Formats: sequence, C-alpha cells, structure tokens
Amino acid sequence: MKKGMIGKKLGMTQVYNEAGELVPVTAIELGPCTVVEVRTVAKNGYSALQLGFGSRKVKNVSKAVIGNLKKANLAENPPAILQEVRLEKDPEQQPGDVLKADLFSANEFVDVTGRTKGRGFAGVVRRYNFGGGRASHGGAWTRRTGSIGMCAAPGKVYKGRKEPGHMGNVFRTVQNLTVVEVRPDMNLMLVKGAIPGSIGGYVTVKNAVKK
Repeated sequence: MKKGMIGKKLGMTQVYNEAGELVPVTAIELGPCTVVEVRTVAKNGYSALQLGFGSRKVKNVSKAVIGNLKKANLAENPPAILQEVRLEKDPEQQPGDVLKADLFSANEFVDVTGRTKGRGFAGVVRRYNFGGGRASHGGAWTRRTGSIGMCAAPGKVYKGRKEPGHMGNVFRTVQNLTVVEVRPDMNLMLVKGAIPGSIGGYVTVKNAVKK
C-alpha cells in the first residue's frame, strides 16, 4: 500500500537498538499533515492526497490557494508547503483530516526525498571528483578538465560533457532507509542513515518502492 507524509529534517543523532548496537539516525519531524484535497480516479484520473505541512502567514499566500484551503478549514492558518502523495486507490480520508507519524512503524523501509544543499558554482574536481592535472613542471591545469576539443572531424565539443557548473540544490531520493523508531506523541521519526538537505529542510517520506 502506497503512503507518504511531509516532514522536516531536524538533524542527526545516535540511538541504541534492541541488540545494544549504536545506530546513527536522522531525526525527522513527521507531520502532522492536514489533508487539503482528495484526488480520485473518477474526478481527476488518478488517486492521491494533497497534504499540507507547517504554517505561514496569510498575507504570503495567493487568493487562489486560500480558496483551495477553505475546503480543509485552513484559510486562516495556511500550511507552509503543499504536496501530493500518489496512492494505489481512492483514499478514505476527507479534507480536514490529519495524518500523524503513526502512519509508519518501526522496522519499515522508506524512501526519503529532499532538496540537497546548494554548493554554488563548482569546478570539475569538486563537482565530479576529477583528478586534475600534474602539480609540477609547469602543469598549469591542476584543477581543470584538460583537453575537451576535437580535431577537424567532427570539430566540436560533444554535448553532455562533465564541466564546471551549478552544484547542489536539486531533489534527491535516498531509498530503503530503515525506520528505527517512531514517536507519535512528538511527531518524530528516526531513520537509519543520512537523508538529503540541510537542517530545517522539508522532506517527503514514502514507503519504499523496492521493498
């Protein structure tokens, strides 16, 4: 069964499991997520839930979104982020219902999607782990790509080469992370390992597609 929620990365720590082993975990503030709108096959052609998480000022939300939020009685307290979670069949929830962290349980496998840290403009050594050139005898291209050109034929540089450019600030998914612990009273989930993004960044947690 497909399921998912929106959360916030709180940082990393470590806990002991039942076997007494020290496990590195990432703490995620998971929910509560309010159901803003329900997508059905008959009406929309697919099944999904539009969820809201967090809060922001009313003045920072467009009138179109405010009108949509009225169905879930969220017009006076709009969520900071809206996101859809695809489902296998039409959901039973209605606008205004709240999903909490107990949607997941310990020892489950989840996929976590987040926006990676932005690194700005980066060279090929940092961006693609290039080795660079010689550092002695007049090398002069220590942290560069080296030759990328062609001879007379075809006489061009092929598209898609690994070059310097913008690094980070893209969505990435880490798959098959184990849920170590869920604390519904604190809206907290602990997953084994690291997840994308900086502390305070929004993430989407879904059940693993490959498990």
